[in-house]
Amino acid sequence: MTSPQSAPTPTPTPQDFRFVPDLAAHIEPPADGTLSVTVHQDEHVKIVLFGFAKGQELSEHTAAVPAIMHQLRGRARWVIAGSEREAGQGAWCHMAAHTPHTVIADEACVMLLVLLKSARAAG
Repeated sequence: MTSPQSAPTPTPTPQDFRFVPDLAAHIEPPADGTLSVTVHQDEHVKIVLFGFAKGQELSEHTAAVPAIMHQLRGRARWVIAGSEREAGQGAWCHMAAHTPHTVIADEACVMLLVLLKSARAAG
């Protein structure tokens, strides 16, 4: 028996990826307020960096899709489904769609948010 030949795997090109050498340095928290920058967006994910001034808060909200928060710099408090967590550099959380959450910046900080848009279609 002969095996069917597979289609050749395409060779990735520079257009197939986005490299950011230091996400935490990609955004500076403002002196006052909150700043957000979309780093990448396609049909599968939306990746957003947030810079928070000390004392800023994103009041309780939900996302229609599963989400991941990753604290890149500084300290914040995350209130996730009513449970308060200290989020220092390196803190990470995966949340199911519609999980209520709040972010409170205890100091100037940078947080990465990943919205998993493909999960909406699959779930």
